[in-house]
Amino acid sequence: MRVMAQMGMVMNLDKCIGCHTCSVTCKQTWTNRSGLEYAWFNNVETRPGLGYPRAHEDQERWRGGWELDRRGRLRLRSGGRVRRMLRIFSNPNLPSIRDYYEPWTYDYDTLVSAPAGDTSPVARPISQIDGRPMKIEWSANWDDDLGGTYEQSPADPLLKEISDKVRLDYENAFMFHLPRICEHCLNPSCVASCPSGAMYKRVEDGIVLVDQDRCRGWRMCVSGCPYKKVYFNHKTGKAEKCTFCYPRIEVGLPTVCAETCVGRLRYIGLFLYDADRVLAAASVPDPTDLLEAQRSLLLDPSDPAVTAAARSAGVPEDWIDAAGRSPVYQLACHYRVALPLHPEYRTMPMVWYIPPLSPVVDALAGSGHDGEDASNLFAAIQTLRIPSEYLAQLFSAGDTEPVDRTLKKLAAMRAHMRQVNLGEETDPSIAASVGMSTSEIEALYRLLAIAKYEDRYVIPAAHVEQARALDELPGCSVVP
Repeated sequence: MRVMAQMGMVMNLDKCIGCHTCSVTCKQTWTNRSGLEYAWFNNVETRPGLGYPRAHEDQERWRGGWELDRRGRLRLRSGGRVRRMLRIFSNPNLPSIRDYYEPWTYDYDTLVSAPAGDTSPVARPISQIDGRPMKIEWSANWDDDLGGTYEQSPADPLLKEISDKVRLDYENAFMFHLPRICEHCLNPSCVASCPSGAMYKRVEDGIVLVDQDRCRGWRMCVSGCPYKKVYFNHKTGKAEKCTFCYPRIEVGLPTVCAETCVGRLRYIGLFLYDADRVLAAASVPDPTDLLEAQRSLLLDPSDPAVTAAARSAGVPEDWIDAAGRSPVYQLACHYRVALPLHPEYRTMPMVWYIPPLSPVVDALAGSGHDGEDASNLFAAIQTLRIPSEYLAQLFSAGDTEPVDRTLKKLAAMRAHMRQVNLGEETDPSIAASVGMSTSEIEALYRLLAIAKYEDRYVIPAAHVEQARALDELPGCSVVP
C-alpha cells in the first residue's frame, strides 16, 4: 500500500441555482486576459444540454479518456505513442472555435459617440478574435434554462441513450445545473497524452498543472481530456487549465469558485488513496463497476494501518488529521451520497457530485398524497421529474442503482428532519430503510444544510520546508 494525498471537491447539485457567480469570479482571477477570452476554467451547464464545449461528452468523436484494449489493458482512446506522434502536426480530434464559441465584446463607443437622432444607438457585438462585427450563435452556456434545448437535444450524447424515457415538452421539461471544473483525476489522460511532459500531477496534493516552460502547444492534452477542461491560449501558444487555485490551497484557503459560491454547495478536503491500486481499479472490465473500484482506492483515515502507512510515506501529521475530518471523504465514502462525473472515462475523477433530488413534494401533494411522507417519497424516486436514467449517464456509467440509493438517502433525510422540525416523534425505520441510523441522518443534514465554513473546507496548509524534496510524478498513475 502506497498512501498518497489527493485534494478533492464535492458539489451538492441540490443547492446550485445556476447564478454563475463561481464562473465569473474564476474568470476574473485566472482567464481575464488576452488569448483566453473563450476559456472558462469553471463553467455552469444547464442539463439537459450540449455543455461546453459543444457535445464534449461524445467520446466517439473526441476520443478522450481511456479504454480497454482486446487484452483488457488500459490504453488512451486517442491511441498509443506512435499514433499520437504521427498526428502531432494534424490532430483531427480537437474542438474548433465553433464548438467553444467566438468570444465577443460590444462596440460601446457607438453609444457615446453617435450623433443625436430619433432612435437610440445600438452597441453591436464585436469579435474579440479579429475585431469584426459578428453574429452571436453560441456561448459557454447557450442551453441556459433550457434555451434552445428543443432544437439542440438531438445532438446531446446523453439523451441519445434514454430518449424514449425523456420528454422535452414544456410541461414535462426537467432541468438542473451542473458546475464543472478540472477533475484533477487520479489517472489523468491529459497527462498521459502530453508529448512534451508539460502536464504533471503534483505529488503532495494531486493537483494537475501545466509547466508553461515545457509546453510546446501540441494540444494533445486537449484531445486527451474527456471533460475538455484544458484550453489552448492562442496568444502564448501554451495549454492552460484549472489549477484548483493552488496558491490559495497552499495557505489553507478554498478555491475562488468555492469561496464565492452563493449556494454554499462546494466542499473541499483531502482524500488518502492507495496509488499502487490505481491501474487495477481503472482497468475493471465492466464500466458499472468503476464507481466502487474508485471508492475502494480511497482509504479510511481513521484506520490505524492507513495512518501508519501515510506517516511512512511522508504525509505530514496535520494532513493526516485533516483527512480524518475531510467532508469530501465523508460524503463520498462514509455516507456514499457523492458520485464521480463520468467514471466510465476511467480517469478516476476527484470532483464528486451529489445528484439533485428533483421537485416531487408538490406533485405528490397535488395527487392527494402527503408529499413529505417517507414511504411516498421512496415510491416517487422512480418517477422523479429528472429521470434517474439521465443522472446515471452522468454519475454511474448508466447504472441507476447508485443514483437511486443516493436519492433515497436524501429523501429519508428530508422526511426525518421534517419530523424533527415539527416536534413529532421520530421514526427510526426511516433511517433504517436506507441503511443509516437517526444520528447519521442528522449528521448528514448538518453537513449538507447548515455546515459552517470550517466544516465545508478542511484544507491543510502546504509545508514549505518540504518543497525541495517534492518531485513530479513521471507522467501519470498509468503509463500507456
